[in-house]
Amino acid sequence: MEETTLILLQLLLAHILTDFVLQPTSLVKQKRDKKASSWFLYFHSFLAGFLTYVLLQKWELWYIPIVISFTHFFIDLWKLQHKKDTLKLFLLDQLWHILIIILVWLYLVGGYSELIPFIAKLFSSQQFLVIIISYLLVVFPTGFLIGKATRRWHIELEPNSKNHSLEAAGRYIGIFERILVLTFILTQNFSAIGFLIAAKSILRFSDKTDASARKQTEYVLIGTLMSFAITIIIGLLVRYFFF
Repeated sequence: MEETTLILLQLLLAHILTDFVLQPTSLVKQKRDKKASSWFLYFHSFLAGFLTYVLLQKWELWYIPIVISFTHFFIDLWKLQHKKDTLKLFLLDQLWHILIIILVWLYLVGGYSELIPFIAKLFSSQQFLVIIISYLLVVFPTGFLIGKATRRWHIELEPNSKNHSLEAAGRYIGIFERILVLTFILTQNFSAIGFLIAAKSILRFSDKTDASARKQTEYVLIGTLMSFAITIIIGLLVRYFFF
């Protein structure tokens, strides 16, 4: 088990060094400008395989770094064909790299024969399914419910809005806070929820003498309390019935 984990960590370290530590911004720009003509794209792909080979220290497995280099090259080349380097593109790029790393890791540890039984066992676990469902509930349906429940106040605030908020920022803040609250409950770190509430309260420093500012604060407070209440109820129900 120790060696299995070690191999995965070595593969991940090689990837992190290649894609983040040893990839300066100036050369990333050169790679984006010249695409397949960029010398750095070829060197970068070679480096991914070389570091994998050095960190694994399994000299007889010379074909592993070749696989890493080739797949790294084509994944990066695919990414370079897009005009804008968006967050979605970055996440997809990293997802492909991580997928290749996992496939190589499974080959090295002989894990393919155990993969299907492991997945089948995972999705036959009541506890695992309940945890997945609870996170999906607090991310999606809860967000829609809060949005519907607070819509009349949102409409009331719209005419006074000065566009001082980032687009959809409130929705993403709500999603992350519910994920954190549910995680704290499932791991029995109840005191951390108090720190989360305090941190959010500190950030509400707008001028309360202004009527529109007071309304905005009340609107945020209602949404926050609904968000926390629903998530806490879901978390406690999961803990009570399934843990």
